[in-house]
Order: sequence, then C-alpha cells, then structure tokens
Amino acid sequence: MTSVALLRQITDYANRHDPYPLYAELRKTPVVQDETGPYLVSTYWEIHNLLHDPRLSSDLRNLNPEVARSIGHEEDPNLPPAFLRLDPPEHDRLRRLAMRPFGPPHTPRRVYEMRGELGEIVSGLIDGFRDRGQIDLVDDFSYPFPVTVICRLLGIPREDETRFHAWADTIAASIDPVQGTDEERAARLQTVRQARTDLSAFLSDLIEQRRRSPRDDMLSAMAAGHGPDSEMSLVEMVSTSVLLLIAGHETTVNLITNGMLTLLRNPDVLKRLRDDHALVVPLVEELLRFEPPVQLLPQKTTLTDIDIAGTTIPKGAQIWLVLASGNRDPERFPDPDRFIPDRPDNQHLGFSSGVHNCFGSPLARLEAQIALTELVRRLDNPRLVEDPPPYRQNAVLRGPRHLGIAFDGLRQ
Repeated sequence: MTSVALLRQITDYANRHDPYPLYAELRKTPVVQDETGPYLVSTYWEIHNLLHDPRLSSDLRNLNPEVARSIGHEEDPNLPPAFLRLDPPEHDRLRRLAMRPFGPPHTPRRVYEMRGELGEIVSGLIDGFRDRGQIDLVDDFSYPFPVTVICRLLGIPREDETRFHAWADTIAASIDPVQGTDEERAARLQTVRQARTDLSAFLSDLIEQRRRSPRDDMLSAMAAGHGPDSEMSLVEMVSTSVLLLIAGHETTVNLITNGMLTLLRNPDVLKRLRDDHALVVPLVEELLRFEPPVQLLPQKTTLTDIDIAGTTIPKGAQIWLVLASGNRDPERFPDPDRFIPDRPDNQHLGFSSGVHNCFGSPLARLEAQIALTELVRRLDNPRLVEDPPPYRQNAVLRGPRHLGIAFDGLRQ
C-alpha cells in the first residue's frame, strides 16, 4: 500500500473508528512524502526528536509559499496566531503570560485547588442521570463538564455557552487536514473566519469589562497585565483566550469519552478501577497513549533542511506528526495494542512534547481522573449501546460524537 493510499485512508471518515492498522502500515516507513506534499512522520523517536528540534516550526508563515497556497493556508487579517502556532521567543513570552494565573511558578496550586469544585460539577451531572436507563455520554457529560470548567476558569458567563459551542466547533474543525475542491476550501475558510471574528468580538467586549471590573478569573488576570514580559495587547489576549477556550474543552471531551469507551471494552480494567480508585492516575496516562484525543499534528514546517530516518525534509515543507502512531510504536512500547492501565515508563505523546507540550495538561488529567472514577463508581452495570459508536468527522481531534451507555441505576 502506498503512502498516498494510507494518507487518504487515515483522513477517510470510514476509518475513523479504527485508524490503528493504518498507522501500523505507515510505521514500516518512518518518514514518507505524500504526493499531495506533506511529509508524514509516524514512529515514536522520530516524532519525539522533531518535537524537541528548534528547526521545526509551528508558525505556518514559514511554509514554502507554494506549499501554503496548495493547502489553502492564509493568514487571518483580524487575529494573529495564538502561541500554539508561534515559535520562540514570541511563543515563550505569550505562554508565560497566559501561565501566570493558571499554574506554576506564580499560582502553583490553582489546578489542585479546583479538585473540590470539579468533583461537585461531576456529581451534579451524574445526579441528573437518575431515573434514566440510558445516556449519551458526550451530550450529557463529556461535553458539559469541561465546558463548565473552562468557562468558570476564564470567566465566561455560562449563559453564553450555546453561542460559544457553535463557534468552537467551527474553529476546532479548521485544524483538520483540508480536503475537497478549491471552492469547498474557500467556503470553509470563510466560515472559520466568520466564527473567529464573532468569537473575537465577544471576547474583546468581555476583556474590556474585566479591565473595568476585575474578577478572580483568567481574563481579568490577563487584562491586568504584570511581570517583566509586559502585558499582552488586546489582540494577543483575544487570540490566547480563543486558544484556551477551545483547547480547554475539545481534547478533554475526547479523553473522557474515549476513556469510558475503552473501559467498557475492557470490563476487567473497569472492575479494577471501581475496586481501587488510585489506579486512575496511571490509567489516564495509558489512555493518553492508547487513545490520544489529538491524533495528528498536521501544521508543522521546517526552518531548514532536516535529515531524519534517512530522509531529507526540505526547508519550508509541511510535516504531519502522527502522534497516535508513535504511541503504538512497538520499538518504544511493548505490546502497544494492548491497554495496560499500570503500564510502566509510559512517556507517551498524548500531550505532545517539547516547548509545545499541552498548556492545560494538568487540568485535563485531573478532569479525566475525577470523571472516570465517579462514572465507574456510580453507574450500575454500565454497557455500550453501540460499538463502534458514531465518530466525529475530525481526524485530528478523534473521538466519538455520541456514546450511548445503558445502565441499571445509580449508586450513591
């Protein structure tokens, strides 16, 4: 099977439920160039090394101009890239400023001290299942839980969640590899730009409100500005807030949903977790390896020619790092297609690595640990309604769109 056939199949929705055999085929050649242009890197150490290589850029403005045109990349004139799509030193400055109200060294206990609040949100959602024999985990739990958390953390009114949901879905879909005709690409670009414009206007107004009347939330902290890096500009605050708002829930929705799906497919592990709640810490790490919520990083480019695994990737080329494939690489993980909840030495790529290691990983981990522990503890005899479930269209943020779970009642 050629790399071209594999790339098409990886992005083909028909294979969304199980792309892992395709990744195994891809790993036979660690670095391949698809005829449409991008280089695919699929083995653990090659991905890991590139994530730590300063010659790899996350700023698509460094793409070869012909490559940029071929994939339909255009800068948004109304909103600069968020720090996720910048390189040092600008990436580092913005990330430090965003981190001040969120984690160490300035607020090291921020996430830890949310544990009680997170537990209350989870308990309230599960209490809502009473007198029901079946739920859609995504709509009834996995989506509302992290959205409630990130809205509270940033300081976004909960009544605005419906509008936010539509904008977030559109913008999150934009990181999926663009397929279709030139006309379809142009239409999608316009839809994404409109969603970004609407969300940016909403956040700009909210930031101005926080400047005038600060509260104990991240928007207020960013708007106040402090420290040696100087404060963010308004457009930098907006682009950072868009990133945090979307990344703060999209990946966690998938992590929780993929987690319950995996546990229900492995009832022996589910029973172990019910009997021993401490198992949840290594179990979530194994979930991040086994079913990572972010499967691919398709928006990378080279600042100079890079030799890797016997292949020279030229300056300005587009690179896809297939994280989910690296996580199943038998050269790094023994028995990689088996879910082992207490797997030792589990240095997975589920939150990427290097300078772009996931900003919100401590919160996502804690949310998943609390959610899975309580779902397993309180749902009596949970079982899948449909397997495989229907998946989201997105090949990058891979996870079920719905996950029907039947159960016999709730435990206290």
